[in-house]
Amino acid sequence: MSQFQLLRTRRFAPFFCTQALGAFNDNAFRNALVMLVAFHMGLGERSVALYTNLAPALFILPYFLFSASAGQLAEKFEKSRIIGYVKLFEIVAMALACWGLYHHAVGLLLVVLFLMGVHSTVFGPIKYAILPQALAPEELIGGNALVETGTQLAMLSGLIVGSALVEVGPSGPLLAGGMLLAVAVAGWLASRKIPPAPPTAPDLRFNWNPVSETARVIALARRDPVVWNIVLGISWYWFYATVLIAQLPVYTRANLGGDGSVAILVLTLFSVGTGIGALLCERLSARRVEIGVVPLGALGLAVFGIDLYFARPGASLVQGLDWLGFLRSAGSVRIAVDLTMIGAFAGLYVVPLFAFIQQRTPANRLSRVIGANNIVNALLIVLAACFGLGLGALGLAAPQIFLAAAVLGLGVVGYVFLRVPAFGRRFVAWVRRTDG
Repeated sequence: MSQFQLLRTRRFAPFFCTQALGAFNDNAFRNALVMLVAFHMGLGERSVALYTNLAPALFILPYFLFSASAGQLAEKFEKSRIIGYVKLFEIVAMALACWGLYHHAVGLLLVVLFLMGVHSTVFGPIKYAILPQALAPEELIGGNALVETGTQLAMLSGLIVGSALVEVGPSGPLLAGGMLLAVAVAGWLASRKIPPAPPTAPDLRFNWNPVSETARVIALARRDPVVWNIVLGISWYWFYATVLIAQLPVYTRANLGGDGSVAILVLTLFSVGTGIGALLCERLSARRVEIGVVPLGALGLAVFGIDLYFARPGASLVQGLDWLGFLRSAGSVRIAVDLTMIGAFAGLYVVPLFAFIQQRTPANRLSRVIGANNIVNALLIVLAACFGLGLGALGLAAPQIFLAAAVLGLGVVGYVFLRVPAFGRRFVAWVRRTDG
């Protein structure tokens, strides 16, 4: 069965729809909030900067606080039932968001943003731990690829729709809130079709202390050095993607001379590229978990990241280009190719890593290992934000920050081969098989 045929099966399709709708709402709500604060409340620049910087921090805080507990939940209880409760929680949160958007209640909206972070934190370990229970081993790569593609496209769609609805006019915030609530209800309805996924550790003794449980799940992930290095590799992906995406708005304005439509275009290129790379994994790996593709993905991320710097290292001579004007300008094709290929190699890089963790980790601790992975991911996302802010404070422009991250990526390639020799062996075997 090909990866696309999975979309016709009950064991995969309802889960796929549920997770995609959740990713859509996360991004639609966050961007609706940012647009409301930035353009509809008459706030000063300091207040806008405070809220826009506080928003991502509030969303990611639950990953530190609750990821370990979420991993326990996903192993101790039946997963489809937990998903149903999570989606009901989302409906309540989006009802509050609807009221807050209509009344411009920023304080309440920030609380909702934290609640949506909790929603994503609890769903995260289930998202990856349920796939090995629903799919055959030869379907893991294809299933993960579809999940990654669906998530990227849903996030992009949420960004565009959430921002656009708020801008409709006086009724925009209410329209955005109504849409968020409707999507949450649709996600809950989809979740009701997910087949049961029995608990993998029903006798697990639940630890209510998030601090000690965080330390415990990190130790659990480190018990297998290969799995731990895979966790670090996935976290590097989030570091790199965070650096790239955080700089894209400034890069679009200062270096590409583009308006908001160009900002959407560059995000689209990256997101679509990631989906293409993810979907190619099944074909390149011959429908098995093939970590030999990972070094290729890491190398591609570095090479095209470096080329993105050389494609447009200086400021644009023109400003205010729309997306069509940008595509007609000199050098735009090279930049578009770089952004698309960065996304494609990101997909090639991260999908086999998730599939490898699912295949190698015993079912009775997979959810907790995914919880540990999410904690480390969150830490690297914060470090990526500090990395970008720090280099910016030193006077580096967006292209130079891209270059710095890409050069670090070359170090990741070396680290992958050095710390996990199996990557090198599998890469050589994969290249020989492909040539043959």
